Amino acid sequence: MSDATTLVVLGVSGDMASRLLLPALGQLLHREPRRRFTLIGSDFKDWDDAKFRDVVRAAFEKAGATGAAVKHVAETATYRKADATSADDLTALLSGIKGRLALYLALPPAIAATTAGVLENVTLPADTVLALEKPFGTDAASAITLNKVLAALLPEDRVFRVDHFLGRSTVLNLLGVRFANRVFEPVWSAEDIESVVIRYDEKLGLENRAGYYDKAGALVDMIQSHLLQVLAFVAMEPPAALNALDVRDATAAVLRATHVWGNDPVQSSRRARYTAGSIGRRKLPSYVDEGGVDPSRETETLAEATFEVATERWAGVPFTLRSGKALGAACAEIVLRFREVRHLPAGFTGGAPGAVLRFSLGPDRMSLEMNVNGGADPFELDRSTLQTDLGAGTLLAYSEVLDGILSGDAALSVRGDAAVQCWRILEPILDAWKAGDVPLDEYPAGTEGPASWPALGDGRRSK
Repeated sequence: MSDATTLVVLGVSGDMASRLLLPALGQLLHREPRRRFTLIGSDFKDWDDAKFRDVVRAAFEKAGATGAAVKHVAETATYRKADATSADDLTALLSGIKGRLALYLALPPAIAATTAGVLENVTLPADTVLALEKPFGTDAASAITLNKVLAALLPEDRVFRVDHFLGRSTVLNLLGVRFANRVFEPVWSAEDIESVVIRYDEKLGLENRAGYYDKAGALVDMIQSHLLQVLAFVAMEPPAALNALDVRDATAAVLRATHVWGNDPVQSSRRARYTAGSIGRRKLPSYVDEGGVDPSRETETLAEATFEVATERWAGVPFTLRSGKALGAACAEIVLRFREVRHLPAGFTGGAPGAVLRFSLGPDRMSLEMNVNGGADPFELDRSTLQTDLGAGTLLAYSEVLDGILSGDAALSVRGDAAVQCWRILEPILDAWKAGDVPLDEYPAGTEGPASWPALGDGRRSK
């Protein structure tokens, strides 16, 4: 990466840039000091170069990033005040840039979509790459419209729809465990796997994100984008190579085959929101009493939905996705439950449930729960768990994303057709919830969710 590359971050004064993007950039420079580029930040605030450089240094320090390359970028970073929705401002901002441009829209989704449209009236360098954050549209129709706008600007392989979950080391480790081990690859199908659960439970509450979250909710914020992408990685066919073309072809094929379990969004989805409660020493108010929340929206803070991937490999296997806030325990994992053996020889005592393969997303860990002979009685079956730590990776998830953007490798970005499919998959659920066909349950903050819900993976809805 030469000094001729310029990274321009629009919306650089926002929380996402300072909390995630800039620290990740520092970490990337720390690990790859030969990577050179010019950094320009832009926003509507009356900052100057000195203020921006202080922000960059603080973010780099937060990531523990040091070295000559880190210092060079921090000391040469510049700031330009601009309205990201103004063609004149964007023209003035980008007109003097020579060489390769990496333009990162660290903006709220609605503003990013407007900016993309405005860029049609701005002359971009020939080899520009553009990155934008999820969600990509607000439904399938708007995602298609956004794709058309982006296609008028740049070829698809130079548009990076960022989903930092795809940069998580656990998701990448899953591919290595599956594809590089004959013990797993032959049994990775409905023939041997009974169910799949992908969950991301958080102890955090709203954390001052009402402006976005109250309009999105758990289903759109987490399942529509992040967890459906993880599902696609779990269920994908083996790609010929781990490159952008083959990986995105494989994951897009999964999403095209995915639909709500039994085509019944009422029976196959649940929603709830938290009431007042405590998580450790923290006391949380009811969601409806959080600042900026409109109770009439009936925004859910916990969502659960079951899907089927209607392919020869996966037909009949329920994939349950769940995510929520203000829960009693943080739990981020991918769980594959295997079927019981077809025949258990007479003479064994005790149960022989199917094995359970679990990938924990932080700390990065894999465990295999299986049946073994007991110690006292060799014919009495017992349960044992084999566990190993996985490579945590040397980069933060956003660092992996930035690495792809600066290197021009789109393997870990969401392709346009996949973004549309994620909305298509969820639309029956969104419509059912909007119509009030699925009740909005409640759970006290600090609990595991509504008491009336069966344990995750139990009580699955029949087709």
